[in-house]
Amino acid sequence: MKSTLRDMAVGETAIIAGYTKGVTACREKLLSMGLTRGTVITVERIAPMGDPMEIQVKGFALSLRKDEASALLVERRIES
Repeated sequence: MKSTLRDMAVGETAIIAGYTKGVTACREKLLSMGLTRGTVITVERIAPMGDPMEIQVKGFALSLRKDEASALLVERRIES
């Protein structure tokens, strides 16, 4: 099931599935940070007001604003 990164909770892991339509300005920035299709990400922290959120991607921590997280489509991994 696809959802946005913004909908994820702390500790959840997902695979990047793509980008929402109409986010070209934000998309280029996120792609240059390594957020490409198929990349595994984990939500590490979310600020008390929900903005920004910190994710773990390719061995480094990255903080994203709400609008950037809303642009990113993900498929949640089910941990067993």
